[in-house]
Amino acid sequence: MMTHLNSILAAMASGGPRLLGVDVIWVATILSAVAALAVMTAIYAATTVKDPMAKRVKALNARREQLKAGIVASTNKRKKLGATNQNADRVRSLLSQFKMLQDDQVKQTQQRLQQAGIRSKELAYFIIFARFVLPVVLGLAAVTLIYFVDYFPEWSWMKKYGVTAGTIVGAYKAPDIWLKNKVTKRSDAIRKGLPDALDLLVICAEAGLTVDAAFNRVSKELGRAYPELGDEFGLTAIELGFLSERRIAFEHLAERVDLDAVRGVVTTMIQTEKYGTPLASALRVLSAEFRNERMMRAEEKAARLPAIMTIPLILFILPVLFIVILGPAACAISDNFVNR
Repeated sequence: MMTHLNSILAAMASGGPRLLGVDVIWVATILSAVAALAVMTAIYAATTVKDPMAKRVKALNARREQLKAGIVASTNKRKKLGATNQNADRVRSLLSQFKMLQDDQVKQTQQRLQQAGIRSKELAYFIIFARFVLPVVLGLAAVTLIYFVDYFPEWSWMKKYGVTAGTIVGAYKAPDIWLKNKVTKRSDAIRKGLPDALDLLVICAEAGLTVDAAFNRVSKELGRAYPELGDEFGLTAIELGFLSERRIAFEHLAERVDLDAVRGVVTTMIQTEKYGTPLASALRVLSAEFRNERMMRAEEKAARLPAIMTIPLILFILPVLFIVILGPAACAISDNFVNR
């Protein structure tokens, strides 16, 4: 063992073997360090998994308190809520002074925040504010560094102009891109669990539960597997119990989720409430349809897999195979002919 270790240390001290002009020992050391870092990152990610139930229960309780605010909320609670919204009021007044605030824009941003799972409507003013402030701040920083300080003197005028314009446009689009990304991820997560939720709704309806009790039961059963879907169904169950019209609760569900499938479910629920049609049979048909769509999407992804794997195969797998197969032969040829 000590002899093998001494040989490795001697090889490292002498520069080590080289393959195509690259030190093999140093490359192996760097790859080992990267592998160790990846293992430590995986262990950290596995040991620090957060329970989504606590956040979901907190959001549901906040929505319940919001619906009960006009009935049983105390004066201290209202004062506390007013104190937390002072920053949003300042931003709103600032935007109003510069004529940058439009009602349609605010409503659209608030709806996108709900679709992203963010319940605070006041955050819409901060997003609109960031949409106008970030281009100014980052644009001035880019102009100062590129033109006044001349931090990149080797750049041509075309590259300087392109980087400056790209910084300004990217800063303006950054809040919308961030919000759109969160909406897309949440919608995909809800789409995956929607057929299972409809199956549970069918079982609850056939068991004799009411609609609000069925939504509440489904939100509890699917809370851990699909926390986003459980969150939306839990809010719908709360609104069904507090709002004066059940149709409004279903319409709020369609507004909070950016999916045509959820809009179809909401339309079915409203029609069953209005005309008294059988709920279980309608939901069973929708569940079968959504399950078929999910299977078709999976088959489509499987059909695209060979074309997608071509680039990783060429860039990562084939070079490794060439090194493993031809590496010993190259080392032997180098030792016998070149180093002699």
